[in-house]
Amino acid sequence: MAPRANWKGFLRLSLVTCPVALYPATSDTEKVSFNQINRKTGHRIKYAKVDADTGEEVAAEDIMKGFKVDTDTYVEVSKDELEDIALESTRTIEIDEFVPKTDIDNRYLIRPYYLVPDGKVGHDAFAVIRETIRSMNKVAIGRVVLTNREHIIALEPLDKGLMGTLLRYPYEVRSEKEYFEDIQNVKITKDMLDLARHIVEQKSGSFEPDQFEDRYESALIELINQKRNGLPIAKAAPKSGGNVINLMDALKRSLASEKQSAPAAAKATAKGKAKKPRKAAAGQREMLLPISGSGKRAARQEPKQDLKQDLKKAEKPARAPVRSKKAG
Repeated sequence: MAPRANWKGFLRLSLVTCPVALYPATSDTEKVSFNQINRKTGHRIKYAKVDADTGEEVAAEDIMKGFKVDTDTYVEVSKDELEDIALESTRTIEIDEFVPKTDIDNRYLIRPYYLVPDGKVGHDAFAVIRETIRSMNKVAIGRVVLTNREHIIALEPLDKGLMGTLLRYPYEVRSEKEYFEDIQNVKITKDMLDLARHIVEQKSGSFEPDQFEDRYESALIELINQKRNGLPIAKAAPKSGGNVINLMDALKRSLASEKQSAPAAAKATAKGKAKKPRKAAAGQREMLLPISGSGKRAARQEPKQDLKQDLKKAEKPARAPVRSKKAG
């Protein structure tokens, strides 16, 4: 199923305009998620919107926005009033200026989106805008309205499309001074820096996000597998706080440890036996194993293709650790 666009409108550079669609470039839907359930009944918890004073449930059409000005005083604002002040950029991303990418402080970055032509028309205009940005080796700065709020968006070429990154406003970024002012000025010796540099050299490599593994996600999947199969859950070993040792000694030990592990890793790689971490790019789709003792399904021991579907289709475990009653 094709992803759904978060926003549709027009991209405009002066008099050049084309219809475009904005899609989120990231997603959390692949991660394991939980529902809250009643420990006594096994039913799912349902939240209702109620009046804080009367305790009565309030219908959606009777709910409006209010800005709190005092303990019990609110300035009420209706949906129509909010629509009346809607900005002109609601349907258009207007490119205002071009800036070097290095000028954008990372603290201003919020989230990335993909911008593509919407429909069969406008591809020529889209390509002109894209290649203009690419040839200038700069980032285009525009404005877009999402969920009634106007955001600053930075556009840059990415393959055949554009990547748009939402930016924070200055009032949203805290100054570092109030956090860093108590950091002591200490003198670092040359020997310490040299040792630290050697450690960095031993651990240096290229950025390969496909090699990252969400270890907590993997642990969650393992935990759910164990509970589904009625297996005992092992207690985690107590975490050690670590010993406080001399900094110079710590650097030397670290360097020795890295040097010791480097040849083994290089040898394994040369033989083609180095095991890479499981990829996390596909949303940790190692998936849940079948429940033991469930016939052919258990014998095959095939990995599942979709975690959420696998959870929904789970058979009743031999010894259920939680209530099997369906949530209401």
